[in-house]
Amino acid sequence: MTSLRKFAAPVIAILLFLAGWEWLVWVNGWPTYKMAAPSDLWPAFWKFRWLFLEYGWQTLWRTVAGLALAIVFGVAVGMVMGFSRTVRDGLYPLLVGFNAIPKATVVPILALMFVGQHDMNTILIAFMISFFPIAVSVSIGLSTLEPEYRDILRSLGASQVTVFWKIALPKTLPEFFGALKVSVTLAFIGTNLMEIISPHGRGLGALFDSGKISSDYPLMFAVLIALALLGIVLYYIVVALEKTFAGWAERAPG
Repeated sequence: MTSLRKFAAPVIAILLFLAGWEWLVWVNGWPTYKMAAPSDLWPAFWKFRWLFLEYGWQTLWRTVAGLALAIVFGVAVGMVMGFSRTVRDGLYPLLVGFNAIPKATVVPILALMFVGQHDMNTILIAFMISFFPIAVSVSIGLSTLEPEYRDILRSLGASQVTVFWKIALPKTLPEFFGALKVSVTLAFIGTNLMEIISPHGRGLGALFDSGKISSDYPLMFAVLIALALLGIVLYYIVVALEKTFAGWAERAPG
């Protein structure tokens, strides 16, 4: 019953959202050149199906690559900050300041710095926009580690690496996966920022930009739905990994 509820609840919510969207367009009498309805999207999907497959794959692999880079870099920075208060106090203002910079303003800079390196530029912006939550969550998880556990292991001759693998890492996993769920969506935002602001004819962002230029609203909204579906798929992959590696932290329903 619980599995059925977990499957049915999001499906019903999506269907209600689409029905409300369809009704809103119908009751206002909006034409497709002003606002597309869900019923207008399937023809756009079918008409450009091969472009959706090709561009969707390009967006997906670059997003995953940027996210993977963010995980490696974010965990490394979070570990250093978590184990050293001095480093944490020094890096936090820099990380917060960097994260406060609108990434849309960074896209032209990367495009000028690495002219022609479209894949690298897209991966870099996906990485830059998604590593901050991971680094902060790992840092908080490690910095709040109970000192008693650490002292006991150190008194038994355990190294810092052993303390990390035996105590710190398992304790940090819930915070890490929570941040990873946020970073998945942020990585897609970064990828599409580069694809739209610095167009190079690749990815779903380029397909969206093509629809915008031709005022093809059904195509534009079809691209948005495709991005949402990719984000949902990656999100549930993270959820599955969380249940595998940190399922012990999930609270039983009351």
